[in-house]
Amino acid sequence: MSSNTAIKRVAIIGSGIAGLSCARKLQSYGVAVDVFEKSRGASGRMSTRRNEEWAADHGAQYFTARDPRFHEEVQRWMQAGIAAIWSPKLKVFTDGVWHASNSKETRYVGIPSMNSPGKYLAEDLLIQYETTITKLERADNQWALYCNENRAISALYDYVVLAIPAPQASVLVKSLDSRASDIADSAQMKACWTMMAHFPNQPTTDFDAAFINQEMISWVCQNGSKPLRQGSRWTIHGSPAWSQENVELSKEDAQNRMMEGLKRLGFDCRNSEISMHRWRYASGGLENSTGFLSLPDISLGLCGDWLNGGRVEGAWLSGVQLAASIHQFTKNIQGN
Repeated sequence: MSSNTAIKRVAIIGSGIAGLSCARKLQSYGVAVDVFEKSRGASGRMSTRRNEEWAADHGAQYFTARDPRFHEEVQRWMQAGIAAIWSPKLKVFTDGVWHASNSKETRYVGIPSMNSPGKYLAEDLLIQYETTITKLERADNQWALYCNENRAISALYDYVVLAIPAPQASVLVKSLDSRASDIADSAQMKACWTMMAHFPNQPTTDFDAAFINQEMISWVCQNGSKPLRQGSRWTIHGSPAWSQENVELSKEDAQNRMMEGLKRLGFDCRNSEISMHRWRYASGGLENSTGFLSLPDISLGLCGDWLNGGRVEGAWLSGVQLAASIHQFTKNIQGN
C-alpha cells in the first residue's frame, strides 16, 4: 500500500521528452526530482549526431503541435530561440512515382539541432547521466534504485516514474507489478535503421524531404534544409516493418541494403560517406492509447510517447499528465 504522506521526492528514469516534461512539471509543484539517464545526454530520440565535420538529426525529424497545451509549450520554445518552423519542399514516392505532397501541416524543429528543446528542458534538473537503472526495490513505502555502473544510489524515493521505451520498462517491472508489466508487454514497438549520408555525386533534388511508401526506406531528408543547419548531409530512415525485420543486421549489411533502396529512388550513391545508427525502439506503442499509467497504491508511474499515440507531442503530454496525476494524488492525501 502507498504511504499516507505526501510525495516529496521522485525518481524519473529516462531523460527523453516525456521524462523531462514530467520532471519539469513535478518541480513546478515543489517536488524534488532526480533524473537517471543511461546515455551521455538528454533528449532521447530527439537527437543529433555530430562530429568535427558535420551534424545531422538522426532521430525525430520534426514535430507538430495539435494540442493547445503543447502548442503553448512550442511557442515558449520558439521565444527561447530553441525551436523554429520548418517549411520543407515535400514530395511523396508511391508505386514508383514521385509527386508533390499536399500536406499543409506546420512542422517545427529544434534549433540549431533537434536536441535543443531537450537540453532546454534539462536545465535546472538534477540528471545523473551514464547511469543505467537495473533494479527497483520497494520497502516501507519507499523505492530504492540500483544501477550497473558500480555506483551506489543512496537516496530513497516516494515515487518512481519510468519514462523509457516499453520493452525496457517491462524488464524493470516484471517482478514488481502485473498491471505495469501487462501494459508494457502489450506495446508493439518497432526499430528504425537510420543512415546519415553525404552523396558527393548526387544532383540537386527538387525536394527537401520525402515520404517513401511501400519501400524499405520510409523517409529521406536533406538536413541542411532545416533552419540554422549547414552542409549537405542526408538523413534516411528505414521503414518500421523493414527495420524490425532486419533489426539484428550488422551496420554494414543494413547500410548495403539501404543503399540499394536509395538507388531505386534515383540517388547516386557513388563515393558516399555513410554513418549508421540503429534505434532498437523507435516507434509504435499501445493499440489504444492510455496517455500514461499511474499506480498510486505502489507509487509507480509510466509515461512516454508509446502510451500516448507516438510523436514528440504525445511524449511531452504524457509526462505532463502523469506529473499532474501525481500532484493530484498528493493533494488528495493532504486533504484527508
